Amino acid sequence: MTNFSWKLPAIKAVPLLFFFFLNANFLSCTPVQKMETKELSITRASGDSVKIMAEIAKTDEERRQGLMFREELPEGEAMLFVFERDDRHSFWMKNTLIPLSIAFISSEGEIVEIKDMQPHNENSVAPSRMVRYALEAPQGWFDRAGIKAGDTITGIK
Repeated sequence: MTNFSWKLPAIKAVPLLFFFFLNANFLSCTPVQKMETKELSITRASGDSVKIMAEIAKTDEERRQGLMFREELPEGEAMLFVFERDDRHSFWMKNTLIPLSIAFISSEGEIVEIKDMQPHNENSVAPSRMVRYALEAPQGWFDRAGIKAGDTITGIK
């Protein structure tokens, strides 16, 4: 009887330790929450347009979270960062797992410039002039869609 009572708590402890291990790992991961989405239209210099579905990051908390911890961003999807005022808003890729391209956009909706960003890079990426918006898409998407600086985006306001 002594051996049985001694082994029983040990057997119960194993699942309990496993439970705490799983919960500790779960709590260390930041949950990925989707934000409000909106279809945007990008008009090329040629006059034709391309559609993209964008999550809208418009609060400080949403902008801070951005695309961190996402394991994928499907082709044709993006995240639009909306700011209250024009500035040289800079971005970094801390805790971002996927390579991205970012289009910096003026308050009038004109794409000012497009830059590529690498996962986990903590160097700031900033536009050369003041902008109101930034659109992050899978790296190379703007090139593949034929979108360049000077093109315009509607649906951002």
